[in-house]
Amino acid sequence: MLHLTALYGALGWYRGELLTMARDLATRLLPAFNTTTGIPHAKVNLRYGMKSPKLQSSRDTCTACAGTIILEFAALSRLTGDPVFEEKARQAMDCLWSQRHRGSDLVGTVLNVHSGDWVRRDSGVGAGIDSYYEYLLKAYVLLGDESYLERFNKHYTAVMKYISQGPMLLDVHMHRPHTTSRNFMDALLAFWPGLQVLKGDIKPAIETHEMLFQVIQRHNFLPEAFTTDFQVHWGQHPLRPEFLESTYLLHLATDDPYYLRVGEFILRSLQKHTWVPCGYAAVKDVRTGVHEDRMDSFVLSETFKYLYLLFATPSDLIIDVDHFIFTTEAHLLPLSLARLSNLTVVPGPEVPPSASDSDVEYARSCPNAHYLFPGRHEFAETIRRPLKNFVNNVCPSRKTLHRKLRASEFQAGNSRHLSLLGGMGITIMALPDGRVQLLHTSSNVSTNTTTAQGHSTGTQHRDTARGHSTGTQHRDTARGHSTGTQHGDTARGHSTGGQHEDTARGHSTGTQHRDTAPGHSTGGQHGDTARGHSTGTQHGD
Repeated sequence: MLHLTALYGALGWYRGELLTMARDLATRLLPAFNTTTGIPHAKVNLRYGMKSPKLQSSRDTCTACAGTIILEFAALSRLTGDPVFEEKARQAMDCLWSQRHRGSDLVGTVLNVHSGDWVRRDSGVGAGIDSYYEYLLKAYVLLGDESYLERFNKHYTAVMKYISQGPMLLDVHMHRPHTTSRNFMDALLAFWPGLQVLKGDIKPAIETHEMLFQVIQRHNFLPEAFTTDFQVHWGQHPLRPEFLESTYLLHLATDDPYYLRVGEFILRSLQKHTWVPCGYAAVKDVRTGVHEDRMDSFVLSETFKYLYLLFATPSDLIIDVDHFIFTTEAHLLPLSLARLSNLTVVPGPEVPPSASDSDVEYARSCPNAHYLFPGRHEFAETIRRPLKNFVNNVCPSRKTLHRKLRASEFQAGNSRHLSLLGGMGITIMALPDGRVQLLHTSSNVSTNTTTAQGHSTGTQHRDTARGHSTGTQHRDTARGHSTGTQHGDTARGHSTGGQHEDTARGHSTGTQHRDTAPGHSTGGQHGDTARGHSTGTQHGD
């Protein structure tokens, strides 16, 4: 076994204990890979493997879960000389590649681990897929295997053709890539500009990053999800690191002090809005600033690490980060691992130099920003300038709406409340099964102001108000159009019975989510773990 001391010098007290523990943990994860396709299960019991009937019956996992293993497992194989770990991770990557849609070269979000069939076909660069793309490119950088680069380039071309819409990145259907699948973006796509820097595509990286920063300036933080008109869709902010990661990498590429000012804005927001006596608290809703009693592990390992690296000078660092690749958890793996075979701990023979094709060599290399973008400060500024008011020109006014009646105050037997609802254009219909329907018709509204109030009151209406059943159906028909949306009054805005794919860099789709309002069962599943690659943890949030 190759000890880490062989790479980083003699430590008299160290005998490879950490590597031994890493190998033991990875061995306990291997039963999850016993599937027909080689794509691992989302969960495994570290003591009993897959022997639990509940685990054996699991079928689905997200693309990022299966595709965010190769760096760590390949590193372990090359440090121990045991090829099984890299082979298992490689097989999972091969299967994901084979399951791409041949027409669009896109992948979906969730698939069956046994059949390989797609369960969710929406495709983007955010939650559920993100780190699969990241690890394709980084596997090439770390391991030198050109097949990973070829796959990444195919996917990247497809993303820029179908998903990239100006500075925005909108999910589409993988089998109908010209059709968007949702009208909001999630916070996890903020890693994409950083990956574009690694790819060498600087211009779109600057554009998307600038759009995201304008959203942050509007809300103090990047909401967990926001709509295409930049309103808050999901208000949580667990102090995620992805935007800072991209900020750090853009500063490296452009040397533009603008990105230091961006980092300063984030740092001041963290200090002002999230600092508490025992650490930094996640934000439950960026609109209210209310805290959650949690501080995820990635806040220290990633968020603060990228902040430090952004402002650090070379003399502040004890290592040269250019000799390492960052994993999706911001752990550093040495590029020297490429010289180690996964079959032996002895470096392989040197390959003699051969004649090279300049075009091929260029495609294999990371572009030199100094050569491509002389006067890099000015280059970045010329790209940002047309986007100066991109968000403010689209986002609706922040004008405060003074409501005459709030949903929490409504009483079905109060004649004044019924009269106010009537003035807002809201009609209440009692159904035979005890449920209540709210029908909003703009033609019945007395004034334009009460139109907005009626829409807002109907949207807020909770099915627990004054004895309404949790199955209440909400007919929120703004301007007379019935949406038929099922309203489930769960905390954090998740629809009852729905499945929530808001994973952080590829989290287990089978993780149970219990974050509901008191007394309400969502029946849903939530994958919101900390960029979640722990396969066996149950999440109570």
